Amino acid sequence: MSESEIKIGRDANDNTIVAGKGNKVENHRHYHYYQNTSVEVPKKIIDSLGIDSLGMEIEMEFVYIISGTFIMGSPKDEPDHCDDETMHEVTLSKGFYMQTTQVTQKQWQAIMGNSRSQTRHNGNCPAEYVSWDDAQEFIRKLNEKEGTAKYRLPTEAEWEYAARAGSTTAYCFGNEEGRLKDHAWYDKNSDRKTHPVGQLKSNAYGLYDMHGNVWEWCQDLYGDYPSGTVTVPVGYSGSDRVIRGGNWESIAQSCRSASRMSEDPEYRDKGYGFRLVCDV
Repeated sequence: MSESEIKIGRDANDNTIVAGKGNKVENHRHYHYYQNTSVEVPKKIIDSLGIDSLGMEIEMEFVYIISGTFIMGSPKDEPDHCDDETMHEVTLSKGFYMQTTQVTQKQWQAIMGNSRSQTRHNGNCPAEYVSWDDAQEFIRKLNEKEGTAKYRLPTEAEWEYAARAGSTTAYCFGNEEGRLKDHAWYDKNSDRKTHPVGQLKSNAYGLYDMHGNVWEWCQDLYGDYPSGTVTVPVGYSGSDRVIRGGNWESIAQSCRSASRMSEDPEYRDKGYGFRLVCDV
């Protein structure tokens, strides 16, 4: 291994992934090149959901998120820190694929045969008015369609790990609220509506709209964080489910990587959507 190469982990097939000048990571369809990066390099896959009414293929793109350890929550001196963001060390012992965007209206229609969204100006806008229960039904039908059980919602720890993409700051790009408009649709730039997914800058893992556009459901029950180190945490206690990321009408505080909120799993709202995780 040359000095310019950085060994950063292993991919879904247990192959060593190295980031360095000119290094390439193989995709199922083509190659992606990554230049001198110090963060873990995801591997992309594309799943087809079928053909839309215009004869265009409906696809979902996923990136591989390598296992690792991170500090979940936020420090007390982070602007807008909330009491439920207690910092603690979390280890994710297994990598996973995460959808690069929120589930779109077009993708929802392909699986469910209907639309709950009221903003129907663009099929590439995120599906909205989706409850946690609705998301579970989408997942059930998608898994049934493909004869698998690999699709699910991310755990809250997986979501924050992926949203941070190696960062330890309020947002994936740093602490400067003024830069949020480059990464998120929120109350300062959204014109009070959702926007097509993937239009703004991604984080370092190639994930779009982890800040803003629509809140994203997680698998977990909402509750207090543990005080010590944990491995592969899922859920806590109570009956409400976790939603993350903020939406198009959120203030910047709610779009922070550590920000969390709870909601009744049956509740639907114009700013509630989701993205999928695909198990290896």
